[in-house]
Amino acid sequence: MKDVRVVRALQHVEDEYLSRMGMSLPLLVIALVVVADLAAGRDNFITPGIVAAPPLAAITVNWRRTLFIGVLGLAVQGALAPYDGITELPDHDLLFGQIFAYSAVTLFSVYIAWRRETGAKAFSAITSVAEAAQHALMRPPAPRVGGIQLAVRYVSAADAAQIGGDLYAVLDTPYGVRALIGDVRGKGLGAVQTSAVVLGAFREAAFDEGGLDRVARRVDTSVGRHVTGGDFITALFAQFDKPDSVELLHYGHVPPLRVSRDGEVETLYPNEPWLPLGLADMVADGPTPWRVPLMPGDVLVLCTDGVIEARSPRDNSFYPLAERVGRLVAGASYDLDDAVERVYSDLLKHAGGSLTDDVVLLLLAPQQRPLPAHPQDPPLNPV
Repeated sequence: MKDVRVVRALQHVEDEYLSRMGMSLPLLVIALVVVADLAAGRDNFITPGIVAAPPLAAITVNWRRTLFIGVLGLAVQGALAPYDGITELPDHDLLFGQIFAYSAVTLFSVYIAWRRETGAKAFSAITSVAEAAQHALMRPPAPRVGGIQLAVRYVSAADAAQIGGDLYAVLDTPYGVRALIGDVRGKGLGAVQTSAVVLGAFREAAFDEGGLDRVARRVDTSVGRHVTGGDFITALFAQFDKPDSVELLHYGHVPPLRVSRDGEVETLYPNEPWLPLGLADMVADGPTPWRVPLMPGDVLVLCTDGVIEARSPRDNSFYPLAERVGRLVAGASYDLDDAVERVYSDLLKHAGGSLTDDVVLLLLAPQQRPLPAHPQDPPLNPV
């Protein structure tokens, strides 16, 4: 998951670096101008070059330090004015003009620094709210839920909000571990609101309903009741209630992949593809769950269409998940975190370093027992 805390940490590091190194740039400009002015000799007018110092400070330090640089530069120009012969001129318009222009640039630079600082604080507040919303909606699961190991990578196309229309949940219920992955049509606050409806309904129904199809019908009923405007949600439900298989239920979502221990990949197409949630009332009844084997060492790979529709900037090709996921995930049932990171890194490389759609990568595997340790030698019997 693209965690908001990572973004804030990187921003904090950047701010600290600029705070420590930012003063050196405008001070260096002032020092260079002073050296050049003194080296040029008397009656040479080079000090107006100090006007570059306040704008540099405006983009590197806060407004208080920008004001300090401006005052320092003005003081330096005043100290060099007699040396440059400006004060000896009969007409002081040149001196007053220089002071006025420099003061105007300084005040504007202080304003720019203040706006930049205010914007950074506002962005920090937004990311704080986004972090709370992210945890409230997604509730990142533990590495193990019931008897299932899992790893997830969530990335939103909305950089500032960090949350979008893709959704997932993994719950340990009386009926086994139940998982949901979905994709809301659209982006923005409307998609987030729809995600909240779907996740809330799933978290309630997953503990109450005995069949996976009944869980899905309750979610679909909530979508029809609370989601307006013709929005729909592709979804895939999974239930781990037996040690050697998984039950799946398809609502127009990307088919899951099963990766064996040796890297063989199989796309798990549903027996009867179905319409997304929110459109199920257009047809009678509903889809039928189907069961597929899931042996020890197998990994179930679930994703949203932001993964398989990520395009390469070189040839505009889609990301070939089914072709690449085998070598990236094979044998990783003991460490799914590294596996999901490898898949995401490969996806990002294919897409040229940036994604234009929300992405969820969810890896699930039956919990594996650790390899037995070497038996230790029995203790010696006392004499």
